[in-house]
Amino acid sequence: MTSEVENKPVFCTESAKELVKELRASFATGKTKSYEWRLTQLTAMVKMMEEKEPQIVAALHDDLSKPELESSIYEIAMLKNSCRLAVKNMKHWMMPEKAKTSLVTFPSSAEIVSEPLGVVLVISAWNYPFLLSLDPIVGAIAAGNAIVLKPSEIAPATSLLLARLVAEYLDSSCIKVVEGAVPETAALLEQKWDKILYTGPCLLLSFSSSSIFYVLIHLGNFI
Repeated sequence: MTSEVENKPVFCTESAKELVKELRASFATGKTKSYEWRLTQLTAMVKMMEEKEPQIVAALHDDLSKPELESSIYEIAMLKNSCRLAVKNMKHWMMPEKAKTSLVTFPSSAEIVSEPLGVVLVISAWNYPFLLSLDPIVGAIAAGNAIVLKPSEIAPATSLLLARLVAEYLDSSCIKVVEGAVPETAALLEQKWDKILYTGPCLLLSFSSSSIFYVLIHLGNFI
């Protein structure tokens, strides 16, 4: 474990800048906008939980001494429900919504079309480190965004597992995991994001004067 941590490249402000640049390039291709891409990612997330549940339970036990039943119900099963809900409703969420028009413009019609925000950042909590990392990502995927996840360093086993599983099961050109603590979080917050989901106000507020972004405080979502 120690050698693995030591071999990780340093993640600095320049690294964060390049990461966001890469994700914006992927988002610009339009691949995340398609229903098929969103469905593929959500289906893969369910598959990941079904295939890797023992490893997820073990990581949660290592970090928080969570019993297997609690992890299975309150972390894994709840996330599966979120995925299935998104899959069930996603086509409806993506449909244009008719809007009223003025008599002056008759016989024209108008509609409201939902568009992805772009590149979003999820800074997760430690107390439910699996659920609270991936549940917001379900919403971000369903809305067609590219995503960076920063798991909590207070749950290191879960953080490491998330980095491995996201790279293995999800589209790594559009969904990334950055591990680390305050320096890595600070480097990420120096970048321009289209939306942030964040738990813990102090560090974020210190950056709010120099950066303008939409912030969604725990426990919201991207839909």
